[in-house]
Amino acid sequence: HQPLINRRYANTFIEMADNLDPSLRNIIEQDSLNWIFVGGKGGVGKTTTSCCLSVQLAKVRPNVLIVSTDPAHNLSDAFGQKFGKEPMKVN
Repeated sequence: HQPLINRRYANTFIEMADNLDPSLRNIIEQDSLNWIFVGGKGGVGKTTTSCCLSVQLAKVRPNVLIVSTDPAHNLSDAFGQKFGKEPMKVN
């Protein structure tokens, strides 16, 4: 079965996406943005991108949560501090 799509909503979304500038400023200024998923194959810069986005978002938002499923613990290397299973503030 194919999902039912409200074509008017889909077209509006596509028009909005076409008008968005693909820039860091645009991401930072989006008040309605609640989730950012960074993915891709190994070595494409997921950790670097995630860390940079979280630092920039933390400058303009009261709370930013960055979650990693990477068993290599690269976030610890990127921020220079140990992270565990519980949320903690970045120094």
